This record gives sequence, structure tokens and C-alpha cells, in this order.
Amino acid sequence: MSELFKSRKPSAIRSAQIQYQKRKDNVEAINVAIGNVSLPMHPALIKRMENLTAKESPFNKGIVKYTATIGRKETNQAILNIISASGFKTDKLYSQITDGGSHAMELVILGTCGPAGSKERPLLLIDAAYTNYIAMAKRTGRATISITRQLKENGKFTLPKVEEIEEIIRTKKPGALLVIPYDNPTGHFLDHETMVSLAKLCVKYNIWMVSDEAYRELFYLDASPVSIWRITDEEVPGIEGRRISIETASKVWNACGLRIGALVTDSEKFHEKAVFEQTANLCAPAIAQYIFGGLAHETKEDLKKWFEKQRNYYKQISKTFTEDFHEMLPGAIISSPDAAIYSVVDVRNIAKKDFDAVKFVEYCTTQGKVDLEGNERFLTLLVAPMSGFYNTKKGEHNPGKTQMRFAYVESPENMKLVPELFASLFSQYEELRETKK
Repeated sequence: MSELFKSRKPSAIRSAQIQYQKRKDNVEAINVAIGNVSLPMHPALIKRMENLTAKESPFNKGIVKYTATIGRKETNQAILNIISASGFKTDKLYSQITDGGSHAMELVILGTCGPAGSKERPLLLIDAAYTNYIAMAKRTGRATISITRQLKENGKFTLPKVEEIEEIIRTKKPGALLVIPYDNPTGHFLDHETMVSLAKLCVKYNIWMVSDEAYRELFYLDASPVSIWRITDEEVPGIEGRRISIETASKVWNACGLRIGALVTDSEKFHEKAVFEQTANLCAPAIAQYIFGGLAHETKEDLKKWFEKQRNYYKQISKTFTEDFHEMLPGAIISSPDAAIYSVVDVRNIAKKDFDAVKFVEYCTTQGKVDLEGNERFLTLLVAPMSGFYNTKKGEHNPGKTQMRFAYVESPENMKLVPELFASLFSQYEELRETKK
């Protein structure tokens, strides 16, 4: 096997599920480790899925051919219609459909960064960063560098000062800066002013600005939608032509399993080369493209209503989750639920010495169980340890060692059980560690 395969471990997001699947007892798992949304898709997508053999469907004769590598015209129009519905101009944007947002990530890394160890430039991440970017960089032989934000006692993640970020860019010379405005994994919301300050650095140091907008419109503060497409040359001269966004059907549209994403840019040359690179993958799933293409025909008013519906649902879930966690586990730090569909829980103030979230998660998946209701319904909890979201070197302090990410993807009834279930498992685990001393 290659050295990559020899050293490969499962993603921090999927590791709990892989471990739990080996379990032989009948303990039921509530899985909040993975952002696997369990809500119904948008009605336009459901309608198309139900009518794949209808007269108007391209698959009505049972023939499923490749699409063009760039993707179906209608599906690309759906992506641009969505961006436009959030209030951003799309007339100068180029879109290509990818095999999920993950493939768009891979193309972006290949297109903006050079091989590790070469004179070409790495990808700059703001830790804690979505772990798949680190994995994709390793897969493609690209380097990453990071600047770390801090989770404060009040639950707010704070970015380093602009001067510190600039120093990293000046000395490490990255090829691109990745931002996730509605952040996975932290729930941090990057406001427009922050996006502008980062955009100015990208122009000053001639690097690409990449924005992962999987959760666009999922924000719970009194604010307006934020996007790389809101930043123009009028505000940041020179930013146009170096902007890239990563789009997906998975989150706002509740269509994780469709595996439809998109790479959108205002650089015609980058777009052309990205399509050329994607020819090796032939095309994204044709049937899924057709299903998602239904959004091309929705009005902006209807799409805005959908955005509001999704926001209201997650806002209530996150509010209840945060309040209940503070009650069940006093002293734990719960990240402020400002955006996306995640909370980070940090037990640094209440855990015993040498607590390791990875080992705690392993305990939950392999042996932990709780009968919350006293009816012999034993439960355990799957969460994502945060150490894999930090790009720290061996021997360096990893803030994720005491942190875990929770996704709001189970039913409201199951989400209501999560704080108490976690508190019970945490207590069990700490008692077990104490007895082993």
C-alpha cells in the first residue's frame, strides 16, 4: 500500500459511525456526528424524484447517459438562481456541477495550490476548519497552513487580528484563503465587514479567495445574508476575478445523498481549466442533476420563503439545544449558535486531567449506554471529536482535544435527548477513568 493509505484514518466526522457499526449489542445510537440532514427536500426536488419516468423526464425511456462535464444547463441555472435569490448578482459568474461539494473542494485545491514541498503555494485555513479540506489537501499532495481562532468562555469563536492573518499570508505565501461564512464546524458567523477585510488581504497578496457557502442563508442573528458574491470591486478594488464559491445541494436543500455540488467563479480562465480537470471524472450524477435542476424554475420569492422556513427550524433547535446543555452540564462551554447547523461543546473546565475527546467518542461507540427513561431502551451518542478539525503539528496543543461537534440532524425529539445523554455518558466515562488510576 501507499504511504497515504498506510497512514489513513477515518474522518473525524465518520469515525464514530464506523466504530459503532462493529457493536454487537442492541444499543441504539443517536448520531449527531455527521451533518446528514434528515428533513425532506425542497418540494421541487421531491416532485422530480417522484416523476423520473414521466413524459417530460429525460429518463422516461430508461436511458441514463453522461451529461456534459460542466453539468446540465438547467442544473447550473438552478445554482445561479439560488445565489440570485439571496440578493447577489450572477450575470458574470461561471458555474460547473460537481460530484457533491467535496469534489468542488478537490478541484479548488488543485487549481489554486501547488504540490507540498514545491515553491507553489499552500491552502490557508482558519482553524477549526472543516476536516475534509485537510483530507483533500493530503489526497492531492497539497500543503495546508492554518491560523487558529479561539473559543472563549462566553461561547464565541474569535478570529485573530487582521495583522496576524496578514503576517501568515506574507510569510507563508498561500495560494488561496478559505473562508466558511456560516461556519462548519463552529457555528461562527463571519459578517460582511470581516469578509471585506479578508478580501482586501487576498487582493494585496494576489491570492484566491475561496468561500464555502454550503450553509448560506442559515444564520440566526439580526443580519443580512453574507457571501463572497456580495464583495465587489466597488468595495474591494481587484477582488473580482479571484472569487470562488463552493455550493452544494446537501444542507439548505436537505439533499445530502444526491451528491450534487458546484464550483462557481468569476474567473473565466479558472472556470475553463476546472472543467478541463473534471473531464477525468466525466460528469456528476445525471439523475441527481435533473432532480436538483427543478430549482431553476422556482421564483426568488418562493426560494426566500424556503430559506426562512429552514432558518426558523434550526434556530429553534439550536436555542433549545444550547439552553438544555447549559442546564445539564454546568461549566461546559457551548459555542454560540450563530450560523450553520452545529454546536461545539468544550469540556476543558470540567473534565479531569488528560481528557481526550477521541477516546471519549470511542467509549460511547463501543461500550457506553444510558437508559434515560427507565424502560430498557439503551442509548448511546455519536459525536465528532474536534481534534481532526485543527491542523496542528505533532507535539503542539490541539484545542480540539476537549471539544466535540454536534450536528442538528436528528429529529427534534431525539435532539431534545442529546444534552442529558451526553451528560450521562460523560459522567460514566470520567468515573471509569478515575477507577482505572
